[in-house]
Amino acid sequence: MLAEAGPSIEKFLTSGITRLKGKLGPINWQFMATKKFDAKDFAAFLALLPKKQDGLVLRHAVEVRHESFACAEFVALCRQHGVAAINACDSEFPCILDVTADFVYVRLMGTTEKEKLGYAKPMLAEWAKRLRKWEAGESAGADKLLAKAAPKRKRDVFVFVIGGAKKKNPAAAQALIGALK
Repeated sequence: MLAEAGPSIEKFLTSGITRLKGKLGPINWQFMATKKFDAKDFAAFLALLPKKQDGLVLRHAVEVRHESFACAEFVALCRQHGVAAINACDSEFPCILDVTADFVYVRLMGTTEKEKLGYAKPMLAEWAKRLRKWEAGESAGADKLLAKAAPKRKRDVFVFVIGGAKKKNPAAAQALIGALK
């Protein structure tokens, strides 16, 4: 039960992560692909996530991996608690494009060995376009949202090139940075 995670959350948050101070980015709470969406239990979990720790403002993000999370109720709960639903749309996990917090968290997991940069240039351009839209406060993939679009306002965007062909991830990240300039 996620609702019983309080002691584990506290243990993690008091382990010294706040020593990172301004370098601490969003905390990714990653769920197993077998964990199904249960609105009541998930709401209780989100309520356990503190807004501050040791005087430092915390940003929380959830990486859900079961298709049952791809619903408007999940989006609404994340928005209610100011928690970002992680976008992992180039993976085998649910594609949740909805903005649910004052920041966007993207995990790119689709790099391939056959591409010199991990991704084909048109795909890098497409990701750059999405990232610019999110930063500007717009919806990327508005036709695929699970709920009403979030209010338009400028947002921080965090992107991690993390999966797929791992040796290609640094090149993909650098190419994406170049595409954003």
